[in-house]
Amino acid sequence: MRILHDEPIPMDDGIVLRANVFLPPAEGVYPVVLAVTNYAKDLPFCQGYPDAWENALEIAPELAQDTSGKYISFEAVDPEKWVPHGYAVVVVDARGIGRSPGVVNSFSPREAQDYYHAIEWAAAQPWSTGKIGTMGMSYLAVSQWLVAGLQPPHHAGMIAWEAWNDMLRGLSYHGGIPSTFYRSWSDSQVRSVQHGLGSRGYRNQFTGTLISGDVELSQEELDANIVDPYVQVMEHPLDDGFYDQRRAQWDKIEVPLLSVGSWGSVGVHLRGNSEGFLHAASTQKWLVIRQSQGTFAGMYTNEGVELQRRFFDHVLKGEGDFARTQPKVRLDIRSARDEVLEQRAENEWPLARTEWTKLYLDVGNLELTEKPPGEQSASYQGFSKKGLTFLTPAMERDTEILGPQAVKLWASSSTTDADFFLSLRLFDPHGQEVLFHGMADPQVPVTNGWLRASQRKLDESKSLPFRPYLSHDTVKPLFPGKVYELDVEIWPTSIVVPRGYRLGLMVAGVDFDHGREPVMWGKSGLELRGSSIWPHVDPLRRPAAVYDNEVTLYGGGSRASYLLAAIVPSK
Repeated sequence: MRILHDEPIPMDDGIVLRANVFLPPAEGVYPVVLAVTNYAKDLPFCQGYPDAWENALEIAPELAQDTSGKYISFEAVDPEKWVPHGYAVVVVDARGIGRSPGVVNSFSPREAQDYYHAIEWAAAQPWSTGKIGTMGMSYLAVSQWLVAGLQPPHHAGMIAWEAWNDMLRGLSYHGGIPSTFYRSWSDSQVRSVQHGLGSRGYRNQFTGTLISGDVELSQEELDANIVDPYVQVMEHPLDDGFYDQRRAQWDKIEVPLLSVGSWGSVGVHLRGNSEGFLHAASTQKWLVIRQSQGTFAGMYTNEGVELQRRFFDHVLKGEGDFARTQPKVRLDIRSARDEVLEQRAENEWPLARTEWTKLYLDVGNLELTEKPPGEQSASYQGFSKKGLTFLTPAMERDTEILGPQAVKLWASSSTTDADFFLSLRLFDPHGQEVLFHGMADPQVPVTNGWLRASQRKLDESKSLPFRPYLSHDTVKPLFPGKVYELDVEIWPTSIVVPRGYRLGLMVAGVDFDHGREPVMWGKSGLELRGSSIWPHVDPLRRPAAVYDNEVTLYGGGSRASYLLAAIVPSK
């Protein structure tokens, strides 16, 4: 490869971002695969995230084939696997990150504008065909939704690999309940590669490059050059102009789109991938949802890279059979053993043949039943990990559940609010719970949903029977003891429930806890107990005086609580 280090990309306000460019040996023009990263372009994946790297290698040994691995920036493509196929690869340090100066302000309008200018800069280079595709995972994918809405003229295709696109609903507040994800993420992954650390930051183990620039800023200067995302989102608990500037503008996203998610990304990416495919205005769009066995491995497997290349061959080179052979929707169908039963081609999302089935909460007997029960009630304590779990009878035949779900609850609280944590669970014939591999947690339930009762107001114009859409624009405190009708969005899933197994719905007031030995998340000290790395545990925003309350659920009669299950018959 020819490698151009620290290429300058001027912004409209005078700031100059820095990019690494990877080119084929021969002079010529090439289509470009571009990413803007806030994880530092010069910090190799294997150096910056050794635990995740080893885990990815264990799951996908092919990651290390035909590559040295030393040019892979975290969550960006491997140039050594793209350049030989006639592509240029560009990785840009975001403003304030790595070797790019400026103020870090994650997911801001300024960052989206920078991305726009980076795309147009790449299109104008002598080694570029002017066809720019954007590609990356997680942060490097989320930012693509935002820049796509600005419609850069040379943006010719995007691959959103694991990407939320609504900062409020996707990660900051689940159903109105504040998540603490950003609190640890910014300190551990962003500040550690901030521009201005100089010799106090990382040094590339292969090249000796100071990853965070040669300049040394004081701690006061560093603090002034970063906007804390956790503080930001906690200052905006309701949907307002702040989030309008940080969510995908569906009607303006017209670029060809490949949206790739995984069933294990509940609580972070999956909703964005499915909603993005459903609502983006693009006339060329495809959805793939996989059963990933690891957080990062799927993007780098031979199968994953081939899917990416086939898409970009189509939209950037005008070559190949992607448009003819790739189904509009391709889904991994998940078994109770956390395996892929089949890769299924479909024409739409959710599936048109779905049999939306109400499974009623028999509150007196803690059962899920297709027959409406009589009126009863049951209570639980808000901060109790046990809550209430409702079980179906043992399945008489294999039953496939595929797609988004919804829950209708009738409930009251002993205080002025209540947080509802819902978990769809699976139990084998011996009563042992079956857990699945989540994005960052190897033991999670089938899927989850959340609701803060004081933010129960629905946006009727955007709600669908299987996907209630909360407006999050007002707070309506509860009257203690009064019964309220509540609608809860349950994130999409795929599971074939075997004959003899039971499906369960758990309603509780805290994050799901499987009760087994926890797993440690890297070196962070965070214990994973079934709710991955975005717990809802900020005591200032979930005070015990309000949320460690007595919650009563009602079912039957005029207060029919139920799970709306997406049951899919075979074709």
